[in-house]
Amino acid sequence: MSIDDFRHVALDEVSSTNTEALARARAGDSGFLWVTAERQTGGRGRRGRQWVSERGNLYSSLLLVDFAPAEELGSLPLAVALAVHQTIISVMPLGGATVDIKWPNDVLIDRRKTSGILLEAERLPDGRMALVIGIGINILARPDLAQYPVTSLADQGVSISPDELFARLFVNMADALSVWDEGRGIGEIVARWRQVACGIGEKITVNLPDRSISGIFSGIDDKGLLLLDSAAGTLSIAAGDVFFG
Repeated sequence: MSIDDFRHVALDEVSSTNTEALARARAGDSGFLWVTAERQTGGRGRRGRQWVSERGNLYSSLLLVDFAPAEELGSLPLAVALAVHQTIISVMPLGGATVDIKWPNDVLIDRRKTSGILLEAERLPDGRMALVIGIGINILARPDLAQYPVTSLADQGVSISPDELFARLFVNMADALSVWDEGRGIGEIVARWRQVACGIGEKITVNLPDRSISGIFSGIDDKGLLLLDSAAGTLSIAAGDVFFG
């Protein structure tokens, strides 16, 4: 897979780039399509949270159709996070703040959230599976998130346009998806992810849909599941919101 496999459409204002990408999939788009926008009026994050989307930040979604076996998609967020991490690292000042990844795919600068990643899937009427990877990166604005401390690239002394940042993401995502290779490259992805992981060996709380669990974050397993050493033993967690301390 190379950057030549991907297409890009740049829009001014949309409800959300994920919504736009899914609409194009329903209309028959074959995928490998990036959708970017200057502004979103209805951006959203995980669990239906609003994602404030003023001009100056990067708002992008990658549409993939029948891209990989459904059973392999659980590890894809790790690969996506590595692409975003590499993109942010590439523009940070030398000797600047620490950039790492909070499981599974939040990229942090000095433990402050600077990006949002939302994966959504939909079975299309013709039977194809559409997958959309939505990525927002705080360049100028940093929306207030009650549950997380936040930052922006501007806060770190970085001056870059959304178009310039997207050009870097475009290349890094093609590389990450090529390494992931429909799940066959999960070993390499996990190894790279562990090198830039945030908080291994620290106490964390994981909020699940029905409860919260605390323990020591001992890393991820070979499939990318979070390993939590708790009073009940070592637990493997496939999805949840992680909080430190």
